[in-house]
Amino acid sequence: MDFGVDGVDSMESPAAVDDCVEEGRREQLAAYVAPAALLFVISPPRSATAAFDLSPAGTLRVLATTGLVLAATVAVTAVIATRLVRPLRALAHAARDPSGSHVPIPVTAKDETGYLAAAFNELSERRQRTDEQRRVMVSDIAHELRTPLTNIRGWLDAAQDGLAETDSALLSSLQEEAELLQHIVDDLQVLAAADAGTLRLRPEDLDLRGLIEQTVSAHRATAHAGGVEIAVHAPDGLSVHADPVRLRQVLGNLLSNAIRHTPPAGRVTLSARRVAGAVAIEVKDTGSGIREADLPRVFDRFWRAEQSRSRRTGGSGLGLSIVRQLVRAHGGDVSVASRPHVETVFLVRLPS
Repeated sequence: MDFGVDGVDSMESPAAVDDCVEEGRREQLAAYVAPAALLFVISPPRSATAAFDLSPAGTLRVLATTGLVLAATVAVTAVIATRLVRPLRALAHAARDPSGSHVPIPVTAKDETGYLAAAFNELSERRQRTDEQRRVMVSDIAHELRTPLTNIRGWLDAAQDGLAETDSALLSSLQEEAELLQHIVDDLQVLAAADAGTLRLRPEDLDLRGLIEQTVSAHRATAHAGGVEIAVHAPDGLSVHADPVRLRQVLGNLLSNAIRHTPPAGRVTLSARRVAGAVAIEVKDTGSGIREADLPRVFDRFWRAEQSRSRRTGGSGLGLSIVRQLVRAHGGDVSVASRPHVETVFLVRLPS
């Protein structure tokens, strides 16, 4: 077997021989190999260009460009400002209009100015409706108060001139007119408190049948004088949480209205029952009824189905308005249904 210098088998270490040969060659060629170098790649040199040309011609171009940009900016700003200011000026002019007449502001955009114009139009319309209602109500109040005051003054002038004797009949007539006047004033006070939100209720648990019987007893004489029959249908033990004074006023107004519109030999029925989550009270009469076209106006103030009816026989026109306000104050609602010359039904629903 062939062994190397160190006694190692040359056939078993060819890698060591290759490494030795490579190292020897490097030592021999070291003097002829150049050191490593870094290579850089750059663009060819160019001449520097000035950012601004400050020559007279360049200065004029800069000034001209700046002027054009400034003019365009001013023009665009003027257009936008005009579009924004025009509706604002219209709003200000409408708000300062001494005539108080409502002139709708045109809404031309759906931006904040457009929303403001729409809100102003709605507010102006609501104010106009309120002013119209106020004028009508003041006129109606003056008309209602004028009738009893004229009667009272007429009788007093006649008595003072010796044309009428100051006997019990005259005093009774004057007392009736004064009571009518007081009744109108009290009704107006209730409506004013309801509108202002100052109407105070003192609710308590009430026996509804007992309250209905009390109301019927107070109006039975009037019904008997007119030849009207009154019937009550209400179960025992039916209770409701309400103000007894105000609920009696509601039932009294509905009952007196039904008696007033029912001819002799007619019938008025008061019924009460419990429904889902509420107590329902019905006042039904077999009177002249209400036309379908007039039903939406039944609860309006000073409105009468028959405008020719006198104040003494037709009431002041405030009773049903008070009914609606008092029922709403209790958290309930009231509605009416009628078939002319057959029956009229007022339905009051109160929370149980």
